[in-house]
Amino acid sequence: MIGKPMQDAMNEQINKELFSSYLYLSMAAYFEDQNLPGFGSWMRLQADEERGHAMKFYDFVLERGGKVQLKAIDAPKTEWTSSLEVAEEVAAHEAKITASIYALYELALKEKDYPAQVMLQWFISEQVEEEKNAAEIVANLKLIEARGTAVMMLDHRLAKRKGEE
Repeated sequence: MIGKPMQDAMNEQINKELFSSYLYLSMAAYFEDQNLPGFGSWMRLQADEERGHAMKFYDFVLERGGKVQLKAIDAPKTEWTSSLEVAEEVAAHEAKITASIYALYELALKEKDYPAQVMLQWFISEQVEEEKNAAEIVANLKLIEARGTAVMMLDHRLAKRKGEE
């Protein structure tokens, strides 16, 4: 049985993951409006992945006999000034989510919730990948910031990303 503090914290994390999905979908729309379908495709896949993360928490709470309590999702930002600004926001957002996952893990340690500790290990590893991917895109965009053709090449590379199988 999941304890109330862990249940409440995981319900908050579900909301954060769903907001992440909503934010990334908004970013996809921005890129698609900018005629950057590769960036848009990459962000759509990110949005799908974040929804999947929310569902992992959702299912975990239910499997442990807890109650899922969904809350309102804040409206995401819809306008950016550049691809670099979007990428930097993704990187900052992923760092924020990582901090939230770490706080959940600390709570699991405090509560001696061993199943939660095991489940959260997956998220800790996942956040390493998420932050690395965002940092790479930021670094690439900084290198090519003034060259529109290079942005198109990066857009083409991002379009090749496949969803999780």
